[in-house]
Formats: sequence, C-alpha cells, structure tokens
Amino acid sequence: MSKISGPLLDRIDIHIDVPAVKFKDLASETLGETSAAIRERVVRARAIQLERFAGEKIFCNAQMTPRLIRKHCVIDSASKALLENAITRLGLSARAYDRILKVSRTLADMEGKPSLESDHVSEGIQYRTLDRTFWA
Repeated sequence: MSKISGPLLDRIDIHIDVPAVKFKDLASETLGETSAAIRERVVRARAIQLERFAGEKIFCNAQMTPRLIRKHCVIDSASKALLENAITRLGLSARAYDRILKVSRTLADMEGKPSLESDHVSEGIQYRTLDRTFWA
C-alpha cells in the first residue's frame, strides 16, 4: 500500500479488503449464488443504466459527470447525514464523495430500485475503506 499514492487511490471507485477464506467455508457443501444469477442481475443493472443515459454520451454510472450525479443520485436526509459523517470522520475527498454516490447508484440498480436508499449509501461508503485505513 505504501507504493500507491493517496491521489491515485482516490481515483479507484471500489476498495475492499478481502480476508482469507476459512477452511470450513471452502469445504462447505452449501453453494453460494451462481455466476449465472449474478450475471443476470448485472445485465439488468446495465440495461437500467443504458436506458437512464439514453441521449447522453455515456453508458454507465461510472461515467457520470457532476451534473448527472446531482440529477441521478438524489439522496434523503439520512443518507446525507451518513455521507457527512463519513467525509468528516474518514477525511474523504470531494472525489471520494462523487465515487460513493456513483457506486451507491449502481448498488440501487443491482437491486432494481429507482432511488438511492441509505443502505446503498452506507454500502458505498464501506467500499472506500482503503481511503483512510492505510493513510490515516
């Protein structure tokens, strides 16, 4: 991590720390969600985004400009409070704020939800864990 600069890390939309899988989970007989089911959700989310951006020169949430973020990532007061707390406590940048909203919009699309909910924003914030974990 010491080789990656803060400004470079700031430009990556999703950061997650993936712990090692426990043997018990590897040897388990229970199956998780199939790749086909996940692909189906992703294809539906991409179709939602293509429809949303028809007439624009973009095709997915990651490409949204600040104007489009304000238009398509409207959040309620609870979500604003979550974001304010994250920005203040974690020292996140303005770029991170935009990235959180874009990822939150994608999470809502994956669930087929027309609007952002605090759960989406909360999860979007969680995907910025490397922002300050290694820099604080």
